[in-house]
Amino acid sequence: MSERALANAGVRFPPPLLFVAGLALAALLDRLRPAPLWHGGGRPVAFLVAAAVLLGAGAVWMAWGLITFRRARTAVIPNRPASSLVTGGPYRFGRNPMYLGMTTAYCGATLWLDSAWAIVMLPIVIDLLHRLVIRREEAYLADAFGAEYERYRGRVGRWLSLSAPPPRAP
Repeated sequence: MSERALANAGVRFPPPLLFVAGLALAALLDRLRPAPLWHGGGRPVAFLVAAAVLLGAGAVWMAWGLITFRRARTAVIPNRPASSLVTGGPYRFGRNPMYLGMTTAYCGATLWLDSAWAIVMLPIVIDLLHRLVIRREEAYLADAFGAEYERYRGRVGRWLSLSAPPPRAP
């Protein structure tokens, strides 16, 4: 822990705005220069089904993360202090399940909107998320929870851990 403890992660905006901004910019670019993903007649039903599945899966993953935070009675918004380190629920599989859910939903929206521009914007959104949000959150959690966070960080990947999660506590 540092000599001067951080009060919170210092993120000054809701992180979902990055994803909304990416889709909004893609929509604007599509109006200026359309770049559809599907170049056939109408989009196939499988295309729309895949979009709906990704949107739904992303929403479920985000909701599970949010519910887990609420049950732990800790701050969801990264400009507020965390009262506990959440390592259960979807946090057993990855350190950022809500961001993984947002990314998955973004991919579904990309298919639904039929926008190659949205795909082009995704790496920019993820880079900004990493630089403006995740780095700050991880620095704050390391400061606030010290060795406990470092053990968790060593055990669980940032986005999704492919190894089996630790067993649940009784």
